[in-house]
Amino acid sequence: MRVCGWRWVWAVVVVCAAMSTTARAQTFTTLVNFDVTDGSFSQAALMQGVDGNFYGTTYYGGICGLCGTVFKVTPGGTLTTLHDFCSKNDCLDGENPIGNLMQASDGNVYGVTFYGGSDYQDCHNSRCGTIFKIDSTGKLTRFYSFCGLTNCAEGVFPMAGLLQASNGNFYGATTGGGADRAGTIFEVTPAGKMTLLHSLCSQPGCTDGSYIVSSLVQALNGNLYGATADGGDMSSGCNPPYGCGTIFEITPQGKLTTIFTFHGPDGSNPAGLIEASNGKIYGVTWSGGTGNGCPLSEYPRGCGTLFEITSGGKLTTLYNFCSLANCMDGVGPNGPPIQAIDGNFYGTTLQGGANNWGAIFRVTPAGALTTLYSFCALANCIDGAIPNAGLVQATNGLLYGTTSEAGASGGGTIFSLDMGLGPFISFIRNPAKIGQQFGILGYGLTGTSSVSFNGISANFKTQSDTLLIATVPAGATTGYVTVTTPSGALTSNVPFHVIR
Repeated sequence: MRVCGWRWVWAVVVVCAAMSTTARAQTFTTLVNFDVTDGSFSQAALMQGVDGNFYGTTYYGGICGLCGTVFKVTPGGTLTTLHDFCSKNDCLDGENPIGNLMQASDGNVYGVTFYGGSDYQDCHNSRCGTIFKIDSTGKLTRFYSFCGLTNCAEGVFPMAGLLQASNGNFYGATTGGGADRAGTIFEVTPAGKMTLLHSLCSQPGCTDGSYIVSSLVQALNGNLYGATADGGDMSSGCNPPYGCGTIFEITPQGKLTTIFTFHGPDGSNPAGLIEASNGKIYGVTWSGGTGNGCPLSEYPRGCGTLFEITSGGKLTTLYNFCSLANCMDGVGPNGPPIQAIDGNFYGTTLQGGANNWGAIFRVTPAGALTTLYSFCALANCIDGAIPNAGLVQATNGLLYGTTSEAGASGGGTIFSLDMGLGPFISFIRNPAKIGQQFGILGYGLTGTSSVSFNGISANFKTQSDTLLIATVPAGATTGYVTVTTPSGALTSNVPFHVIR
């Protein structure tokens, strides 16, 4: 395995006033056991596609053994390998996919690989990574090879998945390269034109942070928000010279403002953000916090937090992990949380739980945590261990996720968790402007009679039983979208943001 120092180990491997209770009316199901030939060590959350199936990647496994795959899995657990990386000479198609996949408005799915691509520069004899797209037939195309600009100005070794903003362009980040070799933030058009927006800085005195490992999010104000896992405060409490990480805002034109710097007790090493229905940003830190039972030999700065932050930078810690005896509430949340249809936040931890192999948790907006499932609950850990990515809630109401290890075949698993939450609709492209088209995902959409924004009717076309294409109507305002189907009305789980 090729590594880039302790930070790569932190981000990828890590194997080594609330009350936690056992949730009622829940059903955990193992859907897939990876056996290495079809992939292993999944590092990214699943994505629900326009066909109602789920798409994801494995960092290892496949024909190459160590190069990774792109896969499709049905809600019932039928797995299809769509692409084995390094299937082209010299891994020109990419190697080791990582970061969440994204369904773009053109119907293709986009992702990144940490290694592989064209041999523009040495990049530690591994090439510098790629952006790829894969169509509905499973055909993969290399969309961009990093280090294509002079001196690798756009960055190298991407780990964060892409975001398609309301202007139609893609935004992403790298963990290396740029002016200070601390990573970059970039924009790339659907035609493949790459533009460097910002080079991060890791030198003493720099405030913008370094080493972005999770996707950016676009907020209602049109700006992008993200987190750096390192940088910011580089004092003795933040593992000098790396730092505890930051949260930043960046305009689509590239003006970056650090809105919060972590210091340890308030969290350290943020691992992803989301914008919630109240317009605030939520996220987790992999370490830091004030959990009083944290095993300090492995987590010297704490066992992680879940936090809320305003666009102005006011941070509130909602929960400190390992606050309960024996870390029954989990250790090391990794991957951004999700806000489910019930308004609560759900996520996973790398370790902790009843068996110390990771857990699924729920946190209310008020900060009350419930442990929903502890991994390695079955003999030989056939239910999986070490969930190294966040969850996705499908429009059927179920939660889906992956584990990076164990399972019946040792390569990790894909699982579902039924919490009895109802069906809903979700979006491809959110936010958008009046007159722009966007996709609506759901199940049972055939025969839909209306789509409305806060009571304002929208034009739409039914593409399939799982996809509608709607147009943001004149007069629409930010709010929930309702679709009337033959089985009843379905409402979005989050507001649709209308940008003016």
